[in-house]
Amino acid sequence: MASDVRQLSLFGRLRSAMPNWQRDTEVPGVQLYDRALLAAVLSLIGFGFVMVMSASMPEAQTLTGNPFYFMTRHVGYLVGCLAIAAFVLRVEMQTWQRWSPMLLLIVGLMLLAVLVVGTTVNGATRWLSIGPIRIQVAEVAKFAFAIYMAGYLVRRHQEVRENAKGFYKPIAVFAIYAVLILMQPDLGTVVVLFVGTVGLLFLAGARLLDFFALIFAGVLAFVALVLLEPYRMRRVTSFMDPWQDPFGSGYQLTQSLMAYGRGDWFGQGLGNSIQKLEYLPEAHTDFIFAVIGEELGFIGIIAVLSVLLFVALRSIRLGNLCLAMDKPFEGYLGYAIGIWVCFQTVVNVGASIGMLPTKGLTLPFISYGGSSLWVMTAAAMMLLRIDYERRMTLVQAVQGRLK
Repeated sequence: MASDVRQLSLFGRLRSAMPNWQRDTEVPGVQLYDRALLAAVLSLIGFGFVMVMSASMPEAQTLTGNPFYFMTRHVGYLVGCLAIAAFVLRVEMQTWQRWSPMLLLIVGLMLLAVLVVGTTVNGATRWLSIGPIRIQVAEVAKFAFAIYMAGYLVRRHQEVRENAKGFYKPIAVFAIYAVLILMQPDLGTVVVLFVGTVGLLFLAGARLLDFFALIFAGVLAFVALVLLEPYRMRRVTSFMDPWQDPFGSGYQLTQSLMAYGRGDWFGQGLGNSIQKLEYLPEAHTDFIFAVIGEELGFIGIIAVLSVLLFVALRSIRLGNLCLAMDKPFEGYLGYAIGIWVCFQTVVNVGASIGMLPTKGLTLPFISYGGSSLWVMTAAAMMLLRIDYERRMTLVQAVQGRLK
């Protein structure tokens, strides 16, 4: 390690002689991981713990008699995050690439198992109980499908760009996943998977004809799914004008809008939300952002969104750097995670402010829920691992020039 440090001290002298992709990577010394990204993720997780504690106490008191019930469970989820982080950071990216088809198959079998032996909550069968642990497999499916798509684009990149067959193969896999997830039912996860798939195919250079045909088919499928299920139709119509039925189909959204209205610029203060006192359903999960708006105001909202945007942009930038260094699997995976974080944030926030229909998607890193928190932690740690391997490649390049 000491020799590595001495070698790296000469990095500045070699910087001007390096290609552009090496000069733009900003590796000034021995920093071999993205500290800013790590700090952003840890701050979001820590902030999420505080907000879950604040938003969940009234409901926990009513349901269990213990106001710290959800907070205690969230601490257990955080312990799980440490174990997941330790595992993901140790696994090399080539291992994920090699096992991506098998991972996709295992998660697909888990989705089948959910339909047979899954646990039902609020009319939806989305959870698989493994001992004391209950996993929402649809969350894991996002992670597995992102890895699969990155691996597929590496193996079939030329075919995707030049042949419709290469373009529609991953769409067929997506369709299988979509059917299994819709049977739970969970339309929100299907939409996230679809956007991630379309985004990656577009970035990989797919033909525009195939791309627009897929977009058109996706929109038609979404409209059909909404029209075929009365509860989905109610969600769509209620978000357009929630005040038509403020105590029925529009109740959740009207209460959320009241929370934002009370927040004003600087909020009512941490812990001082009124809407979380069982006026706003799912205050600590799907609608936690409304509680953030009420307690911390517009300034708090902008701060949280800024950190989430930083994580998404950092992920996409990492994808660019990896592709420039001829690391396509890592590059496409970085793109996939960036699109995932960004789009899921947009849907969660958009639903809580009435710009989008309610989809039941969590706010990344912040909302209560073990499966979501664990999967997002795994995705973030994978970004750190990608960046670590990228920087190690730079260090080895510098050392090679010095020999």
